[in-house]
Amino acid sequence: MAEHREDLERLIEVRVRRVNALASGIVGGLLSGLGLFLATNWLVLKGGHPLGPHLVLLSQFFIGYRVSFVGSVIGFSYAFALGLVATFCCARLYNWVADLRHPRRMP
Repeated sequence: MAEHREDLERLIEVRVRRVNALASGIVGGLLSGLGLFLATNWLVLKGGHPLGPHLVLLSQFFIGYRVSFVGSVIGFSYAFALGLVATFCCARLYNWVADLRHPRRMP
């Protein structure tokens, strides 16, 4: 019975993974920032009038953001920071729930 329980605990430890919150945050930030950077520059290169009426609305939240190359760099910074914080918090929440469900054993 004790061996069966240890095997089950090992199986659970393999299945329940904790994530590196900082690495997840950096990846989330890079994806968010690059997404906004590419979307902005795509509209700048495409041209036309009006230039990105929906993307311009981000200037309400991201101070200094405009649909231009300089604005895309500013937008990248804001989106990176926002994506990093949001993904970091989600990863920490996930780890907290995983620890509640299966606490780590102290050596």
